Amino acid sequence: MESNNSIVSGFDNDKDDSLKITLHKIPGVENSCMVVLEGYIDTYNSSFFQKQLTKVIGAGYFNLLFNCGALSYVSSTGLGSFTILLKMVKVKGGDIVLSEVQEKVAEVFQILGFSQFFNLKETTEEAIEYLRHDGDKATGNVFPKLLTCPSCGKSVQASRAGRFRCTNCKAIITISEQGDIFLG
Repeated sequence: MESNNSIVSGFDNDKDDSLKITLHKIPGVENSCMVVLEGYIDTYNSSFFQKQLTKVIGAGYFNLLFNCGALSYVSSTGLGSFTILLKMVKVKGGDIVLSEVQEKVAEVFQILGFSQFFNLKETTEEAIEYLRHDGDKATGNVFPKLLTCPSCGKSVQASRAGRFRCTNCKAIITISEQGDIFLG
């Protein structure tokens, strides 16, 4: 089994008692790394989290799978760190997908409107499949796309098809694979 330092040189030089990060390469997915998170991400350790993942991205891993099965809490500051990381990988042609997200962590993503920017998958296998086939998106994928909420007219950024709650009026909207938007 590979150690974190064999995947990203010097990764384990910094530690935080509240967040354990373990790295695994994903076979068959180019420039990919699974990041297993154990603990929580809040105001006090979000800079550590961001710094460690910046090392991962700097080592050439742009497709990141975060296994959140043992992640018990994420604050709004932690979500901000995830957003910064998403921007970093997107400019390099990569993506972020989260798997096994606990209900109270998923609620934070939903309540703050971040679920529309991140791909959340129930299992790690689904997340790996998503990353494996994400390279096939040159076949006419319309996402990310800027849309207008049919209820209130607010602009909504969608990274994928699915059901979301408008951050402005709280209406439930559905976005089709073709990028069409509907109420409900």
